[in-house]
Amino acid sequence: MIKLITLLFLLTATFTQLYAENLMDAKIRRISTRKKSIYLSSGVFHNGGPKVKSKLKAVRQSFSSSKGYERLVFDFETDEMPRVYGYISKERKKLYLDLFETQMTKALASFGNSKYVKSINFFPVENDVLSVEIIFKNSIALDVFSLKSKARLVIDLKE
Repeated sequence: MIKLITLLFLLTATFTQLYAENLMDAKIRRISTRKKSIYLSSGVFHNGGPKVKSKLKAVRQSFSSSKGYERLVFDFETDEMPRVYGYISKERKKLYLDLFETQMTKALASFGNSKYVKSINFFPVENDVLSVEIIFKNSIALDVFSLKSKARLVIDLKE
């Protein structure tokens, strides 16, 4: 276990130096609790919430051609959202999420086919952080908001 953690740390440090971006120039946005239709193609977002232990039980998606966007929904087992930090990289066509105090359920529900998402990768770090990397097929813009009463992180995507 110690060797695995050391290896992950070394890989993270190496890739961070190779692919470092200047986050000081990034737009920083707080996640709203309702849809605002303000789409960002780069920047940092967070919910600033308290630490809430949670489990990610599903990642769902749907596409609406009439509305012109694809919706990703991260379903949690708790009523409150865990602490979330995210970074959108337009150049890399990626979204990075850190879900604090969050673990994956053993039977994470299937994602399905997506118009915009190429792949989703999960990296459980220790027992208290779940890092998620979403790789897009093309450059996209996204609107992020959260819902309560079974917490959900909602990400609307469009080109």
